Amino acid sequence: MRSYSLNLPQSRLLHPSIRFNRPATNTFLSNHHSRSLLCFKLLGSRVQRYGHCSTKDRFVVLCTMDWDSVSSFSLDDRVDSDGSIGYAFSSSEGEESDGDIILNPITDVDIPTSSDRLHKPDDALTTTAYELRMIGKSQKRNRIKYGMIINIGLVTFLTVFLLLLDSHAWRIVRLPLPPFHLICPFTASAVLVSFAGYICVPLFRISRMQMIISKWPARHSYKKGTTTMGGLFLIPIGVVVAEVLVGFSSIEVAGASMATLAFATIGLVDDFLCLVKRRRIGLSQWVRILLEVAVGTSFYFWLCARNIASPYSIKMVVPLPLPLGLVCMGGSYVLLTSFCFVSMANGMELTDGLDGLAGGTAALAFIGMSIAVLPICSDLAVFGASMAGACVGFLFHNRYKASVFMGDTGTLALGGALAAMAASTGMFFPLLISSGVIVLEALSVLLQVSYFKTTKHMHGIGRRLFRMVPLHYHLESCGIKEPVIVAGAYVISCILMLYAGYVGLISV
Repeated sequence: MRSYSLNLPQSRLLHPSIRFNRPATNTFLSNHHSRSLLCFKLLGSRVQRYGHCSTKDRFVVLCTMDWDSVSSFSLDDRVDSDGSIGYAFSSSEGEESDGDIILNPITDVDIPTSSDRLHKPDDALTTTAYELRMIGKSQKRNRIKYGMIINIGLVTFLTVFLLLLDSHAWRIVRLPLPPFHLICPFTASAVLVSFAGYICVPLFRISRMQMIISKWPARHSYKKGTTTMGGLFLIPIGVVVAEVLVGFSSIEVAGASMATLAFATIGLVDDFLCLVKRRRIGLSQWVRILLEVAVGTSFYFWLCARNIASPYSIKMVVPLPLPLGLVCMGGSYVLLTSFCFVSMANGMELTDGLDGLAGGTAALAFIGMSIAVLPICSDLAVFGASMAGACVGFLFHNRYKASVFMGDTGTLALGGALAAMAASTGMFFPLLISSGVIVLEALSVLLQVSYFKTTKHMHGIGRRLFRMVPLHYHLESCGIKEPVIVAGAYVISCILMLYAGYVGLISV
């Protein structure tokens, strides 16, 4: 039996091109309900085929009935970002179907009021469409509910953890610290970014700063048109809050802020070329890497020229747990710094594929780095807490189902900020641990590309380790729901954050 999908805009309802009543003779329908035969015109440019479905005619006859008999059908709803809902009327389980076809109405009819519903047999289709619309709204509310629960859980955990950390911070640094040293920048940034989103997201939508889908899986096509470049209000607020709270007097925070804004500028140019110039790819890969290397190298020379806080007042060293101790890098520190900037920025961009994934993992990585650098430079810990709060505030708009993406403007800047914290203090090992999810995302891409090229060279046919890359797409293609993947990444990042903080503390 062929299965057809009806694409119903939420603000409109189906209206058939032809309608006539006929007695029910098919055993598929209940004999106690009237039935209508409807003919819809297939719009050639709007027909979507799934599998190997095809149709020769431009008109398709559908059966409809009163709402009580609709339960005989199997409904599969699809919600698009433009507010349209599609419903698939398919055959019973175990019976193969040729595929789905999206049908679009020729004209519109008004939604029936509560007094008009189910009064006439001719209104069966209109009533059915209205009820299906309510189902779509219910599932959309469920999506929002899942994202809100995950978001509230993350915010609660980080708030309680930072309050406990502030109450025992004097034991870590062995010096008196201001009360609420970390929770204050965290809360301030989270609140400001959250409120700023309610102003900026509608403005971005009016300005048509919307995502262009070019490399995402087909199942994410509903995200097409979602507002992007959220980093334009995420990054400046995080940087400004940190600078204000340290009184614009910390050299380390100033350096980390400059590196963050430099990477944000690179991402902004990339987003500008994609959105304004309507390119599928903004900056070319090699141009962007060269710019990132240039920023990382400049940051190294800035470190050499400034008198900044460093482990045991020794520059260009990497603290590691005993028995390794301090590892002096010398001139090779510039290579480590540049590599860290490039890898973290691009790894963060690869992680930004699911709603809330990049923002939540980045927030936890910043908290882990704030703990690790606290004994070396408490001002830099304020910077990390402020950026973590900015990420959490952004999650109120980026949670599942997201209303805005941070874009390369945000992802590159967050990666640059993490790398700047590590390069300023030598805490590269805690960064590797706290950003473990980000590292896994980047490694999955590298392994996939390397394995494919190697097998193609050896056997003539390239093979793949994963179904899709980055890793979260592989998990999604295995049938794991998007909120489950994000929640699992948060749990793993929480564990890695605690361990990274512990490793950083025992290394100095």
